[in-house]
Amino acid sequence: MTAVPVVIIGAGPTGLTAATLLAQYGVECLILERWESIYPQPRAVALDDEVHRILARLGLREEFAAISRPHLGLRLLDRNMRVLAEFRRDVAQGRHGYPQGSMFDQPDLERILRRNLQRYATATLRGDVEATGVTQDAQGVRVDFADTATGKRDSVRAAFVLGCDGANSLTRTSIGATMRDLGFTQRWLVIDVATEAELGQWEGVHQLSDPARAGTYMRIGKTRYRWEFQLTPGETADDYRDMARLHPLISRWTGDVPVTELEIRRVAEYTFRAQVADRWRDRRVFLLGDAAHLTPPFIGQGMCAGLRDGMNLAWKLAGVLGGTLPETVLDTYEIERKQHARAMIRLAKFIGTAMTAGGELGNLIRRAVAPRLHVVPGLTDLATDSRTPPLHRSDLVVRPRLRRGLAGGLCPNAIVDGDRRFDDVATGRFAIVTSIEPTAAQRADIERHGAVLIPARPGSELHRWLGVGAARAAVVRPDGTVLRADRRLLPRTFDAIRTSGG
Repeated sequence: MTAVPVVIIGAGPTGLTAATLLAQYGVECLILERWESIYPQPRAVALDDEVHRILARLGLREEFAAISRPHLGLRLLDRNMRVLAEFRRDVAQGRHGYPQGSMFDQPDLERILRRNLQRYATATLRGDVEATGVTQDAQGVRVDFADTATGKRDSVRAAFVLGCDGANSLTRTSIGATMRDLGFTQRWLVIDVATEAELGQWEGVHQLSDPARAGTYMRIGKTRYRWEFQLTPGETADDYRDMARLHPLISRWTGDVPVTELEIRRVAEYTFRAQVADRWRDRRVFLLGDAAHLTPPFIGQGMCAGLRDGMNLAWKLAGVLGGTLPETVLDTYEIERKQHARAMIRLAKFIGTAMTAGGELGNLIRRAVAPRLHVVPGLTDLATDSRTPPLHRSDLVVRPRLRRGLAGGLCPNAIVDGDRRFDDVATGRFAIVTSIEPTAAQRADIERHGAVLIPARPGSELHRWLGVGAARAAVVRPDGTVLRADRRLLPRTFDAIRTSGG
């Protein structure tokens, strides 16, 4: 029986992200995937600049830019297509160096993720194999799998297993975890159409707040468009397989474009759910992505959450396997990510309910309130700001209980050296961002801990960022999260690294 340090079950965006990050740290991993090639239909279609930053960390900055397009934000429309409110996002480079929101076609993303993974000899992707069992013992984890073509069975042993195997996760079942419902279930029709014709629509997300049938429209590529409509009781996707039934739903956006120029790529029914697994880890087995959480799509965070999971866990796992971090750091994964995912799911529930619920009464309220939302102080920034909540306090997020500060949030991917940004300089290491000039002994201490010193010079973005947190020094983790911020460079700043084992 072969053995590898890490087995990853599932080669969707979450599994491929985790595998690539581990490979960048030199960790050998085997990815088991049921299908030989990527699923050809789009599912996820949006991500924010925080996740765009993760893709850049994988080495896909230019490749993702080539397959994506910035989107302008969100419009709320009434049943007559009248604009009730509009929240615009900045399509220029923001605090992380990327547009605040981007649209893409998931098969295109998975294609470049797979191609990029091939650069690393330590990562092996096996398709056409289905995991059939995950069993732990004192020495590690055994993963049983079968060839889907021949039925031949085999096994592999691993020090750790990452379950990136989706909503119907075998890995989740193997550790006895269950999904906890957060009280949101809606059935929606998802439609993907291709056309060379220009629809001439505003290139953001359109949310149709129609009590008879809520809907969403967005352009996801040069010739690809996505509609989603809430299904009424008794309806199924089969009722809308032909353009004759489908066209009345989408014609408000397609206008005079002939039906013959509209190619249906997919019509599917999805049940939007809000769920979180009751536990994300059992000893050496971890859950990531849809295996751990399901998010309604109203804020475009479903796939994003999975990539955040991979970014959070990979460097910790690599440190443990490499002997530079104690195994206790793995306890922080669920503590940090579960609370963050729950917060994003609650936000998605709130947005979805506000835009789709309430029937005619809800429609009247939206018509009265939405046009005035822009005058509410701070609300436009809240609706358009792509920043997500800071991570929960843990051994690797150290902050006072009564003051939030910078810890748990992301350090801006600011320009720090000519045209080089923070991530280009930190390159997956601990970093010390400071406005204090360190002594020679302090510089030696930074080098001894394998960290990189990044000065926050007066007037720079990083200097202003430290000032917002009333800090003069911050320890930034390899995933870009602030471990600790302080007014002093010593002693507590470096204690944070020592405590984490870095």
